[in-house]
Amino acid sequence: MQFDYANVLVFLGLGAFLCALMMYLGALLRPANPERAKLTTYECGIEVEGSSWINFNIRFYVVALVFVIFDVEVAFVYPVVTVFKQWVADGHGLFALSEIVLFIAILVCGLVYVWCKGDLDWMKAVTPSPVPAPSSASTARGVAPVAQGRADVAA
Repeated sequence: MQFDYANVLVFLGLGAFLCALMMYLGALLRPANPERAKLTTYECGIEVEGSSWINFNIRFYVVALVFVIFDVEVAFVYPVVTVFKQWVADGHGLFALSEIVLFIAILVCGLVYVWCKGDLDWMKAVTPSPVPAPSSASTARGVAPVAQGRADVAA
């Protein structure tokens, strides 16, 4: 029994060693001559215009992660469905069915949460932030409030 766990440990160690070896060999063999042209952003051979740091919408990542979660769900449920008839014949059908229903229910709860949070909507309504009213302390000191965001209005 302990030997089975030793096999897993050996394979994990071997995998970590091979990853470290490949990283070392890559660093050893690749040329290291950084130049200004090589450090710029590559855009299909076109000269770079402006900054590469753009404000990217996070919803694309959220939808992709939700897809991956439900894709993995299918990968976990499919093997159980293939052997379910044998489990029913062995007398373990109700237990297996309850496990699968619980698994899918947890994922449906996650989907409902993401849906209610609005992360599956492509176009979100942006509500403008309210403009704070001038406080009585600023008007008492003789500071004129800024009218409609215009700083050129003088009192």
